[in-house]
Amino acid sequence: MGALYSTCPQTGKTHDPSSLRSIVPPSDVRDQFGRPLKDLRISVTDRCNFRCRYCMPRERFSENHTFLPKRAVLSFEEIEKVVRSCMSLGLEKVRITGGEPLLRKDLPKLIEMLSVLGIEIALTTNASLLKKYAKDLHSAGLTRVTVSLDALDPELHRTMSDSNISVESILEGIDEAIRVGLSPVKINCVVQKGVNEEQVSKLVNHFRHTGVIVRFIEYMDVGRTNGWQLAQVVPSEKILDHLQKEFDLIPVDAEKNSDVAVRWGHRDGSGEIGFISSVTSPFCGDCVRARLSADGRLVTCLFASGGHDIRALIHNGAGEEDLQAAIAAIWHRREDRYSEIRSEDTAALPRIEMSYIGG
Repeated sequence: MGALYSTCPQTGKTHDPSSLRSIVPPSDVRDQFGRPLKDLRISVTDRCNFRCRYCMPRERFSENHTFLPKRAVLSFEEIEKVVRSCMSLGLEKVRITGGEPLLRKDLPKLIEMLSVLGIEIALTTNASLLKKYAKDLHSAGLTRVTVSLDALDPELHRTMSDSNISVESILEGIDEAIRVGLSPVKINCVVQKGVNEEQVSKLVNHFRHTGVIVRFIEYMDVGRTNGWQLAQVVPSEKILDHLQKEFDLIPVDAEKNSDVAVRWGHRDGSGEIGFISSVTSPFCGDCVRARLSADGRLVTCLFASGGHDIRALIHNGAGEEDLQAAIAAIWHRREDRYSEIRSEDTAALPRIEMSYIGG
């Protein structure tokens, strides 16, 4: 087989990844800022049954939108091959995303295939189908789940998700996840100024005493279709100040430096909340995450303009060692730090849509 080449979407430079084999020990691959590869977000589909405005606004992703054909989507076997190759580079965790991952047929089969590898597996979902699949996912080896939920108010939920799926069905899915033993269960709420700020306290109150961790995310400029403006961001500090007036909260230590959420807990031990503040407090310096799109492109930043075609390498006959070298080369040359340089001007730069690479 001939040499495998990869082109960086930011610099346009082309390189032979096999040249790194003698330079970077497989288990010690680091990017240009010394960040290791520990976490891989895997999009298993670009389809979703919600049309949230910050991710898949209906005017862009209408009924006439052309999604990836099945033949263009990575197979479970191809995903497994990529994960095995990344594990040789130090990967510790995978998170299954979409689109909405539970729309992917036979997803528990993929969970089982990855679970056998001995890697930590998590799932991010809108929970519309979680009640149906939670038991099978847990039996297959899934340990933890994160649910995207921006509002408890039924009408606001319908408006924000632009769907006819009720918030009650989402809550039933969360309850089922808890019942079958998925732990921890986390809620991610994207807070937008003038849209769902009043839902913050309601979410904390609802999930207190349940073991569910509620996390509030600053509205980010992922992709180019959500019309993001800095003025729409509600700073995490403001949300915390508001919650501290209602709840007795104390800081909780991070489990590891690469954790993106700043953690707080109720003093009486009745629950935990978190804040993900990519806009006001960027965490690029500790980012150890890569993303694999549904069509097999390795993306090194949530705000990247493009990715590296790993699927083409596989289809051209790349063995596991070749694939490992290619991924090591891509990661070694990584220089991403978008959130540290974000401004109204950078918001106009081209970026991959969130629905293609997950959150």
